Amino acid sequence: MSKLGNLGARLHRGEISYDFVGKRKIWYGISILITITAIVGLAVRGLNMGIDFRGGAVFTTGKTSVSVSQAETYAARAAGHDAVVQKLGTGGLRIQIAGMDTAKSDATKAELAKDMNMSPESIAADLVGPSWGDQIANKAWEGLGIFMVLVVIYLAIAFEWRMALAALVALIHDITITTGIYALVGFEVTPGTVIGLLTILGYSLYDTVVVFDSLKEQTKDITKQTRFTYSDIANRSINGTLVRSINTTVVALLPVAGLLFIGGGFLGAGTLNDISLSLFVGLAAGAYSSIFIATPLVADLKEREPQMKALKKRVLAKRAQAAAQDEQPETVDDGYADEPDDAAAAVVGPRHQPASRNRGRGRPSGKRR
Repeated sequence: MSKLGNLGARLHRGEISYDFVGKRKIWYGISILITITAIVGLAVRGLNMGIDFRGGAVFTTGKTSVSVSQAETYAARAAGHDAVVQKLGTGGLRIQIAGMDTAKSDATKAELAKDMNMSPESIAADLVGPSWGDQIANKAWEGLGIFMVLVVIYLAIAFEWRMALAALVALIHDITITTGIYALVGFEVTPGTVIGLLTILGYSLYDTVVVFDSLKEQTKDITKQTRFTYSDIANRSINGTLVRSINTTVVALLPVAGLLFIGGGFLGAGTLNDISLSLFVGLAAGAYSSIFIATPLVADLKEREPQMKALKKRVLAKRAQAAAQDEQPETVDDGYADEPDDAAAAVVGPRHQPASRNRGRGRPSGKRR
């Protein structure tokens, strides 16, 4: 953990960094590929809408020795529709038949009781009409639309419209991937799934807003300097909050993974799958989009501005000038660089003494008489 903390501190100070923004085309390509896969899954398989959206009946039995597979066969034969059967902790069964005509519920209940050797009174029936399911679906779409509009308005006011647009693209990216995974896996879509989607959208925005806030703070006077472009500062903002995003995502994913893999997988609590899968996929996709989609997209949009284009031109020109100076050959200091040319000749040539110094030469004492 101390190594991770040191790494986060070095990333925050800018001592080390990874070029997320510079390699944004790679992340865009990966995201487009995943999104296309999700859309194909939605188009081919479609969503397995639950009884709350399609209407139908839910039969709850008392304790029985009938297995889940046997109950599925009995329910499909009695209602003429495929059934989803879950084992309850009380030893009973929960038989869910979506799309069934509620007028036939009594006949279906009686036939189920007969096949399972139970009395009709020991089976409870809850009915959901198709109109009720349509209302729930419409309310879910309305809530999602209102959420999107409010998010865009808030981000446009708190930051700017480019960041609001980038956040909206990231949210659509997360929703598409999550719903595509539901279509490919075949998990049932319930109101719990909608709650999970709204939850992960808020979490995705949390990570995105943290990066945007750092980016806004560091680009207040960006045009007054010539060291960094907008993309450079955007990359620094991502690196400065990277470890924080990883830590919060991992901490959030651990309990959700427990619900999905242990509760829904090993313990067989299938009712947990509808919300836990949306949370798990959405949290991972939200963390990815805040780093690899939203901020690089903001950098792309900002670099189109005339001021940012001029800044980038100045920064690149200064860097090219600095590189050219570094490539100039170094001069060798011979110790006489600051002396005139005849000074060196005076040192190596014959020395001419003044006439006064030649007086008395050849006399023993060298003194004047």
